[in-house]
Amino acid sequence: MAALLSLLAAAAVASASPGDCSALEGASGDVVVEKATAIPAGVAFRPDDKTTFYKSVPVDSPFCRVEGRIEGTIGFELWLPMAWNGRLLGAGVGGDAGVFNYLDMSLRVAQGFATVTTDSGHKVTEAHWMRVPKARTDYEHRAVHLTAQAAKALAARFYARPVERSYFTGCSGGGRQALKEMQVHPLDYDGVIAGAPGPNMPLQSVRMMWFALEAQRKPAAALSDADWSLYENAVTRACDPLDGKVNGIITNPLQCRFRTATLLCKPGQAEGCLTAPKLAMLKAVIAPLRDERGRAMDRGLFPAVRTRPGPPSPLLRAMWADAAHDDPEWDALTFSRTGDLATINRVMPQLRADSTAISPFLAAGHRAIIYQGWQDPSTNAGPTLEYYGALARDNGGLAKLSEAVRLFMVPGMYHCRGGPGADTFGASGHAPISEDPASDMLWALIRWVEKGIAPPRIEARKIADGTSFTRPICAFPASARLERGEWTCRHDPALLAWPSARLKR
Repeated sequence: MAALLSLLAAAAVASASPGDCSALEGASGDVVVEKATAIPAGVAFRPDDKTTFYKSVPVDSPFCRVEGRIEGTIGFELWLPMAWNGRLLGAGVGGDAGVFNYLDMSLRVAQGFATVTTDSGHKVTEAHWMRVPKARTDYEHRAVHLTAQAAKALAARFYARPVERSYFTGCSGGGRQALKEMQVHPLDYDGVIAGAPGPNMPLQSVRMMWFALEAQRKPAAALSDADWSLYENAVTRACDPLDGKVNGIITNPLQCRFRTATLLCKPGQAEGCLTAPKLAMLKAVIAPLRDERGRAMDRGLFPAVRTRPGPPSPLLRAMWADAAHDDPEWDALTFSRTGDLATINRVMPQLRADSTAISPFLAAGHRAIIYQGWQDPSTNAGPTLEYYGALARDNGGLAKLSEAVRLFMVPGMYHCRGGPGADTFGASGHAPISEDPASDMLWALIRWVEKGIAPPRIEARKIADGTSFTRPICAFPASARLERGEWTCRHDPALLAWPSARLKR
């Protein structure tokens, strides 16, 4: 904190100019700017992004590239455009982090945003970073918070005026970071976009770890990607027509009913069906996860949701071996659904992002947009719906909450993007086509914060295989429906039938 105050003080007495990039280099307390490089116009700049899955697009606009560290371990990059719109945009990082989100930075710096990202307090090359208590806490929430403060101070110094408005966008782990900003550091950003946030990441991780191990233990029952496609396609054929148009997309899975028994192979049938062991595995995966005593730990998966075949992801392995057990040699087959869940909640208490105590965020007049793909296989839709319902319950009801926080459920979308549905709408990782709030979620958030106009719908696009279409995504509790050839957003009672959302409107 002292370091950040020093930066602010420096801004008041020795501000750099937008053309004086190298003047930002140096240390101020715990904040060290290692490099500040002027990037000229027209060079199609791309940083070295070999280690990150957030690949940059070429940037032709001139900006100052700031590379630095906080407290020695929290890496950050801040791109300061010469033609600044007065706004700061934080770009979240998903998975086990350790990298920078060059994609969102490069997509938005040309629109005039000062963009900032952090590696969350460790590098991807650090194989066992979760064994370090500080690294765990930085990953949970501190790194994004401290980076936001440092970015504001450095921007104020560079431009000789303070940041006017600040926003944050992220999906998956980046969406979880957005929720943590709203819950724990409510004054950092005026508005946040939280995509596929996995509000209860520990419990979601238990589900994913358990069924990955079940597939290892029962290889004859293990479901392949083709098996999941068979299931997804069968459910889609059964429930696609419910919204008034057959287009390969299920608008509201809560209205969908499908009997998995129809997929069982008949005598002599070898293709286009599931064997009895595989059908049993499918039923177990989509049903509520059970603990060792048979009690439900969650509410299962919505129809047509597929999961990832294969072994547990590296992030899951790190959570249980390094964080929960502090043992890189931990035997995954000893995994305990209840015991290891309790341990990770104790060791990383801020990994969960399901707090409903957001009064400071609301009191400050800040705004949040949450979005979630209905068919997300990684951070499933059910927990996001449950969290939004809990937010409404604890913050004055659904109508009151929607004045500041809105949820957009995206039909047919997988994790952050992909799937049969429209999956491009100006959120994290989505290339902007304009500054139109009607079709760009970031600009919809900006209009909401700065002009008080809440978004009732956002036009999403699908561009794949040489074809494209548009379709609205609607603010909860509305769903899109085709009426007289036009898509409209209509109140959908089926959404409110989800038990956690039975709330006063």
